[in-house]
Amino acid sequence: MKMKLLVYLLLFAFTISSCLHRCFARGGMQSSILSGDFNRSSHASYARRLFLDFNSVTRLSELAQGYMTNDELGKAIKEFGVRCSNISRIYSIGKSVNGVPLWVIEISERPGEEDAKPAFKYIGNVHGDEPVGRELLMFLANWLCDNHLKDPLATLIVENVHLHILPSMNPDGFELRSRNNANNIDLNRDFPDQFFPINEDENARQPETRAIMNWLRDIQFTASATLHGGALVANYPWDGTQDKRTNYYACPDDDIFQFMARIYSHSHYNMSFSKEFVEGITNGASWYPIYGGMQDWNYIHAGCFELTLEISDNKWPSAAELPTIWKYNKMSMLNLVASLVKTGVHGRIFSAVDRRPLPGSIMVSGINYTVRAGKTVADYHRLLAPRDRYEVMAIMPGYKPKSTTISLNEGPVTFNFVLDPEDTIKGIEFADIFWGVHLEVYFALIVILGFLCLIFKGRMKANVLKQRQSGGAKRPAMV
Repeated sequence: MKMKLLVYLLLFAFTISSCLHRCFARGGMQSSILSGDFNRSSHASYARRLFLDFNSVTRLSELAQGYMTNDELGKAIKEFGVRCSNISRIYSIGKSVNGVPLWVIEISERPGEEDAKPAFKYIGNVHGDEPVGRELLMFLANWLCDNHLKDPLATLIVENVHLHILPSMNPDGFELRSRNNANNIDLNRDFPDQFFPINEDENARQPETRAIMNWLRDIQFTASATLHGGALVANYPWDGTQDKRTNYYACPDDDIFQFMARIYSHSHYNMSFSKEFVEGITNGASWYPIYGGMQDWNYIHAGCFELTLEISDNKWPSAAELPTIWKYNKMSMLNLVASLVKTGVHGRIFSAVDRRPLPGSIMVSGINYTVRAGKTVADYHRLLAPRDRYEVMAIMPGYKPKSTTISLNEGPVTFNFVLDPEDTIKGIEFADIFWGVHLEVYFALIVILGFLCLIFKGRMKANVLKQRQSGGAKRPAMV
C-alpha cells in the first residue's frame, strides 16, 4: 500500500513539474508570426511525440475511442451548420466508394456568394489511417464560430476569406483503419501527374478523387492545405522529379511556397525546431518523390497553392492527445488562412469602355506561372513573398496588356487593372490624328473638292449633248 502511494505521489509531482515547465517556457505560444510577435522558445529539444509511454502500450481499438465515427462526424457537421448558420453553410462534393457523403463546411461572412474574397480549403483524412486532421478541422470550425467578433484573427478570417473545410476525404479508409480507400487505392497517388502519363482517364479515377477535381472546377481556390500524419513538417511542391531521383525540385513559385510553409512551421509549438527538417519545412521531392499527388495537381491545373502538412509524428495517436495537438497547431492553421489577405497583391480586372469585369489573367515578371481572375467578378489574388519590387501584368484576349510595379515589404497591395480594348485604341489614335489637323485645311480641301465636282459635272453634260447631236444624222448605207 505504501509502495502504491509513493508511486502515485511521484507521478503527481512529475505531472505538476512538467506543466509548470511548459507554462513558464512557452508563455507566448499563441502569438502570430504574421503580426510579427512570434518568438522561439527554449523548447527546441522538447520531444515531438506526445504521451509516448501511453501510446506504446495502447491497442489500435483503444486509440480509436474518442475519435468520431463517420456517422458522428456527419452529425457534428450538420449540428455545426445549425449552430453557426449566420456564418456558414454545409454542402457535399460527392460520395465515397461506399456512399459516405463528403461533407464540406464553408465559413464566411457571406457563405455561398461569389465576391472578390479569396477562397481557402482544408482537407483532412486523405489517408484513412491518419484521422487527426478530421478532428482538428472540427476544432477549427468551432473555434471560428465561437470567436467571430470576439477574436481579431477569427474576425479577419470570417470577414475576408471563404474558408472551406472537408474534414474527411477518405471516410471508407477511416472505417477500415486503412491508408487507402475502399478500392484499396491511395488517393494521394490518384491524380494526373505532370511527369508521367498516369491516371489520365478521369472515369477510371476514384470517386473521392473525381469529387476533389470537380470541386476545384466549381470554386476557384487561392490556396489550400491537406492534413496528414506520420511526421512533423510543412511540405511544398514539387512532390516529384522528372528523373524520379530524390532531390530538391523547385516549382516556379518556390519563394512563396517556402514563405507559406514557414508561416505554418514557425507558428507551430515545435515544428520549426525539427532536427530532421531545417525550420520544419521541406520540398516534397527533396524528402521523397511521389507521383499522382494532389498537391502538385492543385498548383498546375487549378491555380491553387497547396501545402501538405504532416501534423503528428504518430499517425493515429490516442484521442486523449487531440486537445494538445490542436493547441500545438491552432495558430499555424489560423495564420496560414490569414496569409491569403496579409500577403500578395489583390484586386480586380475591368474594361475601360463599360467597367465590365474581365476574367483575365495575372502574370509576374520573372515567374513562369499565370493566375486566372474569377469568372464572375474578375477578382485575382496573387500570392507573393515579401520583396522590394514586383512587376505585375494583367492580360486579356482582345485587350491591351497593362502592368504596374509594386512593393510587398510593408504588407499586401490592392490594385485594380482597367484594360483598353485593342480596336478602341486604334480608333482613338486615328481620330486624334484626323481631328488634330487645322480646320482651315479641311475647309480648303472641301472647296477644292467642290470645284472639281462642278468641272466634272460640266464635262459630263457636254459629252451627253454631243452624243445626242451625232446620233440624229442618217448614216450612209454600206453595200
